[in-house]
Amino acid sequence: MKSRARLLGHSVHQMLVVFPLGLLGAAVIFDIVGIVSGSAGWFAISFWMMAAGLVGAALAAPFGLIDFIAIPRGTRAKRIGAMHGIGNVAVVLLFLFSWLGREARAVAPGAEALILSFSGIALVMVTAWLGGELVSRLGVGVDEGAGLDAPSSLAHKRSTSMASKRV
Repeated sequence: MKSRARLLGHSVHQMLVVFPLGLLGAAVIFDIVGIVSGSAGWFAISFWMMAAGLVGAALAAPFGLIDFIAIPRGTRAKRIGAMHGIGNVAVVLLFLFSWLGREARAVAPGAEALILSFSGIALVMVTAWLGGELVSRLGVGVDEGAGLDAPSSLAHKRSTSMASKRV
C-alpha cells in the first residue's frame, strides 16, 4: 500500500520519524551518561535533545495519521497502525512530561523526570517494532512496484514488480 503523503516518491512519515527516534533515544543516553559520570552538563544536553525530539515527533505525526487513515478498515494493518499511533502519543506524552519536569540549565532532573523518559524509551521500542511490522511485514507505505530491480522513485514511468516481469 503506497503512502498517501510522499515526497519524491517516498513516505514522508518514514523520512521524518528518524529524527524523534534518534533525538529522544540520545536524550536518554545523555541522561545515563549524566547519572554515571555525575556531570550535570549532560542533563542540559538531554533537555535540548528532548525538546528537538518532541518537535520532530510533532512534525512526523500528521504524516503518519494521513497514512493510517488510508489503511482499509478491518485489516490487521489497521489494528497494528492504531496500536502504533496510540503508543506513540503515549511516548510523546511521557517525554513531554519528562521535559517539563526539567530545567534547561545543567541541573540533574528529579527521579520522576528520569522515570518518565526511561519509560518513554522502553515504550518507543515497542512502537518502533509495530512501525516496522506495518512497513516490512504488512507493506504499509511501500510502493506497489517495489522490488530488487525497481526503477528509481524519481523515474517518470511507473515501476513494476519483479513478479510481473516473469514470463
